[in-house]
Amino acid sequence: MTTIEELGRRAKQASRHMNRMGTTQKNQILALAAQALVDEQEEILEANAMDIEAARKKNMPEPMVDRLVLSESRIAGMAEGLTQLIALEDPIGEIISSTVRPNGLEICKKRVPIGVIGIIYESRPNVTADAFGLCFKTNNTVILKGGSDAIHSNMAITKVLRKAIAAGGGCEDALLLVEDTSRETAKAMMRLNQYIDVLIPRGGAGLIRTVVENSTVPVIETGTGNCHVYVDASADIDMAVKIILNAKTQRTGVCNACESLVIHKDIIGEALPAIAKALREKHCELRGDEAALEVVPDMKKATEEDWGTEYLDLIASVRTVASVDEAIEHINRYNTGHSEAIVTKDYANARKFLDEVDAAAVYVNASTRFTDGFEFGFGAEIGISTQKLHARGPMGLKELTTTKYVIYGDGQIRE
Repeated sequence: MTTIEELGRRAKQASRHMNRMGTTQKNQILALAAQALVDEQEEILEANAMDIEAARKKNMPEPMVDRLVLSESRIAGMAEGLTQLIALEDPIGEIISSTVRPNGLEICKKRVPIGVIGIIYESRPNVTADAFGLCFKTNNTVILKGGSDAIHSNMAITKVLRKAIAAGGGCEDALLLVEDTSRETAKAMMRLNQYIDVLIPRGGAGLIRTVVENSTVPVIETGTGNCHVYVDASADIDMAVKIILNAKTQRTGVCNACESLVIHKDIIGEALPAIAKALREKHCELRGDEAALEVVPDMKKATEEDWGTEYLDLIASVRTVASVDEAIEHINRYNTGHSEAIVTKDYANARKFLDEVDAAAVYVNASTRFTDGFEFGFGAEIGISTQKLHARGPMGLKELTTTKYVIYGDGQIRE
């Protein structure tokens, strides 16, 4: 099996080829890759079935199994993500600013690739295609290390994509997969400074914490999602039910799913029974505070731990508040900086919520499930950054670039 250091050397070498690749060729290869995913989906689905069988033998919870599952429609979505990237403007080479100094020097700030990007991720095999597409469009090479749960799926997808790169005249090593899924190899990857320019972890809190604490390679942190929906006193209750049902139950094992409900005390008597009924029809367990228990007595009593928990399951906490200010205070205390929503008819409260909630994405009258690169029109995403340096929110093309200064002169020397 190829060592992580050898993969690093190959990626660094491939990055020199990628630096020379123009937009037309990149788009041609992305088109070939998108078509190849569809044409060779049978091979991908056979590999995915092996991963699903292994997961169920280990008694993996169904929401986590769902993260692993590929289908014809999900493969079509992966292909569509690559196709969307073709239509997006190529950021590489963009002149961000240009000034002429008094001595005649022209100083330009230009957008360029980061170089070699390492991504460590769990479960979802669609990340393999998404990460490839975004990195490729931005002239970066990428080393991917998925989890053992999805290894057969990841290997099959990578094989298809590398063949498409070669068919388009590109360097196959623009995409490399670490097939050794051991923790030792992951930790070695975190210390591969001489080859990897930036490392992006994408997964649960444990993975992200491990990467942040152990990596000597610079890290862009993608965070967990303890996402809230706040039902304001003026909320349309039917709208609130619809939004919460979607945010909580459409896909429970994802980082932009709602985990926590916050409800104004003036509307809880009318709103909570309707919300609870809808959620219980989807077999969702509720855990509430004293005021919530008075309205829906048969729900479980919430603990302090519930307010900060990302369940990734059919469980939601319910907290009662007396004002939008109290809602904002609660959310800012317990959220993970991912996605937060308010359901309201009050414009002033909506503006206050947007301005004061500290998160990468803040919604008014919409589901948190939209925090997604595909939904934002980025074609796909590398992850959703919850940090505040360089990148925040769904990370598309521009977040995978850096800048360099290009200076034009005609013989100037410094006095």
